[in-house]
Amino acid sequence: MRGFSLIELMIVVAIIAILAGLAVSSYLRYAQQSRRSDAYAALSQDQGILERCYALTFSYANVSSAANGCPSMPATSPSGYYTVALASTSSTYTITATPVTGGPQAGDTACPSFSVDNTGTKTPSPTTSSCWQQ
Repeated sequence: MRGFSLIELMIVVAIIAILAGLAVSSYLRYAQQSRRSDAYAALSQDQGILERCYALTFSYANVSSAANGCPSMPATSPSGYYTVALASTSSTYTITATPVTGGPQAGDTACPSFSVDNTGTKTPSPTTSSCWQQ
């Protein structure tokens, strides 16, 4: 009569399994949110490249032309979680970071992409989403 019965042991195991399931789910959500900083870093770095190019050539359109002294923009974010695309004219630009297909950020439905333009406007908008909060 001393000790644990099998039913008591199974109840403890079930409670531990439920708590572990909650902890893993919370951790994965937190990790996904923390990887968004990779998009912030890529957009910030690319904004710097574009502004440097504009200071040299008075145009945002010459970024891919190394002959003008403008460095080329990387196609992916520093950690590789996002691909970066540029749409530019001589006086405007929009940089968009989207998760790499099949990567760990591909399941981020709350913030599927990040964009910033030459005026500093960020999309998704900070007033309607928590995507840009760090």
